[in-house]
Amino acid sequence: MYINRKYFIIISLIAVIFLSSDLFSQEKKKPEVRISPKAEISQTIGFTEVNISYSRPGVKGRKIWGGLVPYDKVWRTGANEATKITFSTDVKVNGKKLKKGAYAFFAIPTEKEWTLIFNNVAEQWGAFTYNEAKDELRVKAIPEKGIFTEWLFYSFDKMNVQKAGKSNSVVIGLNWENIKVPFTVEVETKE
Repeated sequence: MYINRKYFIIISLIAVIFLSSDLFSQEKKKPEVRISPKAEISQTIGFTEVNISYSRPGVKGRKIWGGLVPYDKVWRTGANEATKITFSTDVKVNGKKLKKGAYAFFAIPTEKEWTLIFNNVAEQWGAFTYNEAKDELRVKAIPEKGIFTEWLFYSFDKMNVQKAGKSNSVVIGLNWENIKVPFTVEVETKE
């Protein structure tokens, strides 16, 4: 019995030494500075929280539309990870129903009309693993001429906030270079 206890103590000490040396030998990684910084924007409409988490690419003298962002191809609507949009309740986007939840937000831009895509795989890197079969909703949007903006950003514009029991809405804008792509989100406010 004494020998088993002695071996147990020795083995335990050896394990502690190996584990602690492993822990202390690993340096903390310094966070990297991203060329396209992360951003997040939130807005409450009625009782609904809308959150958009994205990375902000810069124009940096490049041709964006039909260049860096090709026409007729799926784009992640930002940089790095796919843009993620979250709704805390069911909503309507440009008049079409969308269930509450988190979605990867993609677009297929063209010069005259964009297809906006809400995909069920919210956590993705870019559009590299995008799968159309996982789309929850697709809607059309018309790009507008906007003021020049170096860094991509999202905005909450034209809010229509009313008392409970009425429909509330907001226009969300994707803004970059000289283009703004607006889409309307409507929520119900039941008492």
